[in-house]
Amino acid sequence: MSNELPSKTTNAFFLQAGISFGVALITMILAVCYLPVDPWIRAFLALGTLFLTTSSFTLAKCVRDAQENQAVHARLDQARVDKILAEHDPFRPAL
Repeated sequence: MSNELPSKTTNAFFLQAGISFGVALITMILAVCYLPVDPWIRAFLALGTLFLTTSSFTLAKCVRDAQENQAVHARLDQARVDKILAEHDPFRPAL
């Protein structure tokens, strides 16, 4: 009996998410580079893009960690219930 939980995402979904992220990031970088504004405005938008990108990765990691933590708690709770059921003897006389 395997304790691993089945993956809820397919390889195609993972690939689609990666490609869409790449396209969005490259499009934003090109838009900032070719925007007809002063260099300080371009730098401000570039820093905003960088901050948004890094905070997106941080948020994704936090969500993933929370889901993994819930899965561990669920497995521990299931193990406790299995232990109680294995130790229970319905034919033992009550004290």
